[in-house]
Amino acid sequence: QDEQDPRISNISSAIRVIPDFPKPGIIFQDITTLLLDTKAFRDTIDLFVERYRGKDISVVAGIEARGFIFGPPIALAIGAKFVPMRKPNKLPGEVLSEEYSLEYGKDTMEMHVDAVKAGERALIIDDLVATGGTLSAAIRLL
Repeated sequence: QDEQDPRISNISSAIRVIPDFPKPGIIFQDITTLLLDTKAFRDTIDLFVERYRGKDISVVAGIEARGFIFGPPIALAIGAKFVPMRKPNKLPGEVLSEEYSLEYGKDTMEMHVDAVKAGERALIIDDLVATGGTLSAAIRLL
């Protein structure tokens, strides 16, 4: 159904593709150009909101850093709280940590221990899925 939506092609054309970044063999999808296009940016948020409004989601977890751009407006629009998932030593207080593999190495993400309660339904926002390592780590943290 989404492939029929004309907003998808507008969003796709607003994303700059950069080959061999951050290292050879990786094709980087740069969303900073989408952020410059107010219609494409709004359409991106609207599509998420349309898909997830009314789905009983109480937490939108945004993965640093692009999840911080898209997550808060989506959370506000669907009536959920926003929970940042950050790189190590960026959050004050007690945190949970999870190490994960990237297509070009390893990293760790953290979340406050009291950010999500048992039984809450969460939506995870990041900019892309390459190997799935970041998404898997976010799921484990939640």
